[in-house]
Amino acid sequence: MYPKSLEKLIEDFQKLPGIGEKTAERLALHLITAQPKEDVLSFSKDLEEAYTSIKTCQICHMITDDTSCFVCKDTNREPIVMVVAEAKDVIVLEKMQTYRGYYHVLGNVIDFSRGITNEDLNIESLHQRLSQFEEMIIATNSTVEGELTARYLHSLFNETIKITRLAYGLPVGTDFKYADSQTLAKAVENRKGF
Repeated sequence: MYPKSLEKLIEDFQKLPGIGEKTAERLALHLITAQPKEDVLSFSKDLEEAYTSIKTCQICHMITDDTSCFVCKDTNREPIVMVVAEAKDVIVLEKMQTYRGYYHVLGNVIDFSRGITNEDLNIESLHQRLSQFEEMIIATNSTVEGELTARYLHSLFNETIKITRLAYGLPVGTDFKYADSQTLAKAVENRKGF
């Protein structure tokens, strides 16, 4: 129905997370029919530049366009390292503006169904950095894979450094009747003094 080049563009948009067929079609049509040519060419150039210039920090594996990221360059941070699965987790946590320690990006979580083992994660470089820190916070998601990865890290380093885990439980403003049983169980398990 569409010209082949437009069909290919629609297929390319569908490869992005959260983009279904209709959204991909709408985005592709908008770029081709409603955006000024200069904007589309600038977008294309920006995409290529970002793809070629973005790399991972040599220290923590966060995305950067330099040899080290903005967090690793900041010498005023606390001697704590938060271990996360992906670079996007760092960005989410930094937006909170409450955590002032360092990060270490594993690059993924252990997921045997996708063939990802501990050998595929940035664990060796984490081990090399641990002597700089007083505490390691494991901040993987509470999925099966995230928990497996957290337990593996704990088994490796529990005698080397103080290890804590992000608390899980009820979000602020949640009514009990809308919470699932696992969330309620974690809320009880992670309770603290009042």
